[in-house]
Amino acid sequence: MSKIYEIRAVLLDLDGTMLDTIHDLAEAANRTLAELGRPGRSVEEIHGFVGKGIPNLVRRTLTEGSAASDEEIEAALPIFRRHYAFVNGSHTRIYPGVVEGLAEMRAMGFALGCVTNKSGEFTMPLLERMGIADFFGAVISGDTLPVKKPDPAMLRHACDRLGVGVTDSLMIGDSENDALAARACEMPVLLTTYGYSEGRPVDSIECDGLVSSLSEVVPRIRLRRTGR
Repeated sequence: MSKIYEIRAVLLDLDGTMLDTIHDLAEAANRTLAELGRPGRSVEEIHGFVGKGIPNLVRRTLTEGSAASDEEIEAALPIFRRHYAFVNGSHTRIYPGVVEGLAEMRAMGFALGCVTNKSGEFTMPLLERMGIADFFGAVISGDTLPVKKPDPAMLRHACDRLGVGVTDSLMIGDSENDALAARACEMPVLLTTYGYSEGRPVDSIECDGLVSSLSEVVPRIRLRRTGR
């Protein structure tokens, strides 16, 4: 039988956990490569680059199997941001069970937070465009703090914003970044089987369990009524 977590809040990653954003990211990356006179990449390649934020995505897009100087990578960043701002949300889809899972968690009384390495300039517009922004009492983006996941500071900051303790919270993500950040907080973490995970098999990442839908989380959580 699956463990029941008595908690007060659920923190969720964005890309690969709630939203399938890969086609927008791939289109922005390939528009960037085309503008720079470089050959395009497949969606599958770019799929493996997602997870540590846009600077890392751009760097890997330019350097995996190729070469680019630090200056070229730095110059490519605003080009990617311009293209991504244009396509952000155009081909994104909500994973099955996400809206239902979020609605059930909110109805059960859990505080909800979104913790993502995606830049803030893209996070809120995307949440709003997909119609799920109102579920979250806290949204922590990749540039909210000076650090990104796997640094646990992002999760701690989300908990502070929600008014809960880290041990009263559960993290749901799709990659080792999420797992390591949660582990550093001594926070339980569940990973989705369908996400990006930077090309690494998700069942090889240490976590507290795997879920194939956000709806599967609901029977595994119970609201803790007292204590911080």
